[in-house]
Amino acid sequence: MFITIFLQASTQQSLMNMLPFVAMIAVFYFLIIRPQMRRQKKEKQFQTEIKKGAKIVTTSGIHGKIIEINDTDNTVTIETGAGKIKFERSAISMELSKKYNTDSKN
Repeated sequence: MFITIFLQASTQQSLMNMLPFVAMIAVFYFLIIRPQMRRQKKEKQFQTEIKKGAKIVTTSGIHGKIIEINDTDNTVTIETGAGKIKFERSAISMELSKKYNTDSKN
């Protein structure tokens, strides 16, 4: 009889000890991982929907205008003040491009 009471108390105690860790993992997921996954999904969608003539900014900070899109090797050719440069689509930054386009309209 004493053994069953002791076992019940120890399982409840161990569950209560694990509760803060489970709560930390849940908070970490909802505040850090989930928003990052959503942001990556939007960035990928932006990169697939870009068209010729769009003004963009690369992740390295190069401003330019898309003059050619090559779907076979997933690259874009950008015209800058210095000439033409070929980049991977993944090098185009959604956040910087949107900021650049809103600043140039004002």
